This record gives sequence, C-alpha cells and structure tokens, in this order.
Amino acid sequence: MGVMQVALLWFLIGSLVANAEQLSTNECEDLGFTGLALCSDCRTLSEYVKDQELVSECLSCCTEDSEDAMSKVVYSGAVLEVCMRKLVFYPEVVGFIEEDKDKFPFVKVQYAFNSPPKLLMLDEHGEHKETIRIDNWKREHILQFLKEKVKPSSDI
Repeated sequence: MGVMQVALLWFLIGSLVANAEQLSTNECEDLGFTGLALCSDCRTLSEYVKDQELVSECLSCCTEDSEDAMSKVVYSGAVLEVCMRKLVFYPEVVGFIEEDKDKFPFVKVQYAFNSPPKLLMLDEHGEHKETIRIDNWKREHILQFLKEKVKPSSDI
C-alpha cells in the first residue's frame, strides 16, 4: 500500500469518525460493538475488516481515546459462546475451536442454545465486562484480537 493510499484510508476513517452519529448503548450492543469501546479499536478493526458499513457502525459506538497515551482495554480472560447447532454456519469459529483454542488457556468455550458466536470478555475477577459478536470474523482476526486484548492477570 503506497503513501497516498494510506493517507486516503486515514482521511476516509477520519471522515467516518466526523460523520458518525453516536448510537445508544442498547443500539451498539445489538450491533455487537460493546467490547470495542475505544475509537482506536475501530480503526484497528478497519485494518482487518474491509467493510465500510461495519467500520462506520463501530465508529458510531466508540469513545475517542487519547492517541498519545495509546490506552488499550485488556481483559484477563474470555468465554467463546456459541450454539452447537449453529456451528456449521461458522466455519471460521469451528477452525478456531478445533485448531487454535488450546493456544489460549484463558479462553473457555461455552455452548448456549441459539447463541450467535460471541466473546464474553472477563476482568481479573472472572466477571463479565463486555460482549463482542464475532459472527463474521475470520479465524486470523479472532487470533489477533485475543493476542492483543486478553492478558491473563498473572501477566499484567
């Protein structure tokens, strides 16, 4: 990607931030963005997911964070919740569970009837803090997200 393309991408993201209408907490939860509370996370999402509508929705649900502090929300663990009957529709999630889950001992898999695939993010006390829908995530995005956002409390 050339310098001009990068500049254009950041201009477009900036435009989306400026034009993004802020949504209510409930609207954001319905869209699956409660775990992506910082706008820097939306910009990171835009690097992996090339869906402008999705990025725009994310930016409508985010809180601007301090760029110089580079603050990042991290969690101590996660639960991947999904309906066992619906797994056939989510081959990327199946791939993660079957081939990559063991690399993340702090991530548990929980099967719940009729649940779309989502990550329940946990704090250092094992309390549920955020819910992130991962319906359309690629396996590599799940891996990257967990590597960046989940740090077991013994590592913090």
